[in-house]
Amino acid sequence: MLDRWFKLKEAGVTVKTEVLAGLTTFAAMAYILAVNPSILSAAGMPLPAVITVTALAAALGCFLMAGFTNFPIAQAPGMGTNSYFAFVICIGAGLHWKTALALTFWNGIIFLLLSLTGLRKRLAEALPNGIKVGIQVGIGFFIAFLGLKSVGIVVGNDATLVTIGDIKSPASLLVLGGVALMTFLTLKRVAGALLITILAVTVVGMIIPSGDATITAIPDGIFSMPSGIGEVFLAADIMYPLAHFREIADVLLTLLILDLFDSIGTLVGLSRRAKLVDENGSMPKMGRALTADAIATITGSLLGTSTTTSYIESAAGIESGGRTGLTSVTTGICFLLALFFTPIILIVPAAATAPALVMVGIFMAQGLKELDFDDLSEVAPAFITMLMIPLTFSITEGIGLGLTLFTVIMILSGKFRSVPVLSHIITLVFIVYYIYK
Repeated sequence: MLDRWFKLKEAGVTVKTEVLAGLTTFAAMAYILAVNPSILSAAGMPLPAVITVTALAAALGCFLMAGFTNFPIAQAPGMGTNSYFAFVICIGAGLHWKTALALTFWNGIIFLLLSLTGLRKRLAEALPNGIKVGIQVGIGFFIAFLGLKSVGIVVGNDATLVTIGDIKSPASLLVLGGVALMTFLTLKRVAGALLITILAVTVVGMIIPSGDATITAIPDGIFSMPSGIGEVFLAADIMYPLAHFREIADVLLTLLILDLFDSIGTLVGLSRRAKLVDENGSMPKMGRALTADAIATITGSLLGTSTTTSYIESAAGIESGGRTGLTSVTTGICFLLALFFTPIILIVPAAATAPALVMVGIFMAQGLKELDFDDLSEVAPAFITMLMIPLTFSITEGIGLGLTLFTVIMILSGKFRSVPVLSHIITLVFIVYYIYK
């Protein structure tokens, strides 16, 4: 039955491989159960309800992606857009969180229309090969950087932006040891190397005596009942954006741009790494994936959370061998179970997931071999894209700057007509975006 639904034999995988991959993806992104509610509560949303909604939206997003595409890509309320929701729309612009939910809803509606008409897919296909490689590698650098930053191996510095942190701390040593263990297990082709390492580091982290916040203790209980969502369910003020369009137009446009290119960039990067692309480097079911993304955003806003999108941490499951929708279904089921076992889920420290993120970055950096280093018109935009994604903490900014540079190079080289018209249009959109940003 599972083979018929998910075409496991065709993908060359087993149920065991897919389930392990789904567990690995969940372990890598389970932090969203704590982080998303914390961020949205800053906008005045009730914390207990948002914890439940985060898990429900993530599970639904995973099931939608599996059903529409049969891809091993998980979805959940997105990092970045949730910060924009809370700190820019609500706190900065002074709008109520119910209005922010409405903006998220209409953002999803617009994207659904773009996906159904095929325009969103054409936007993804209009990206040149160098930019696609830059996205994949840039996301890899970004993921690895987040892993190192989460345990203080690198920290902020006014002069150099980042510098070396406390490399001798128990958390840092656990991460470096975890990377070594994961590399060894991967070289030995041990199934579930990422998940095994996450579990091993978690156990060791609970044994080591330390005041470091990343080393946690066994909780008092393992079971908890989920909170109700009545306060946020269908609470979006749907009509507000229509009645006050001129007031919120700039906020909505920025949200659209952030979500559009973050989701496209993530899907492009993950599909390339999972070898889900055709001979032209395009994702065959990109339209379906973007439709699943849009529907997840709409339903998530009605449940009571910010934009739901594809997660770059899905790369952890992909590196564990996940190749079908069974991986994302497993991840979705884990999110539902997490509603009842939140204390256990939250004991997994950053030191346990950081090695997985670093290794994912290493794997995704292998995309560099696909660049033609003799062609600077391809290498330069790719380099800017992969560099700017981690430096700006934004996939959107990396795509915008890389694509703009590519277009300018093509024009100066007299190759204006060789660039797809849609690429020029996207570049103009980014130029306008930067002018008015």
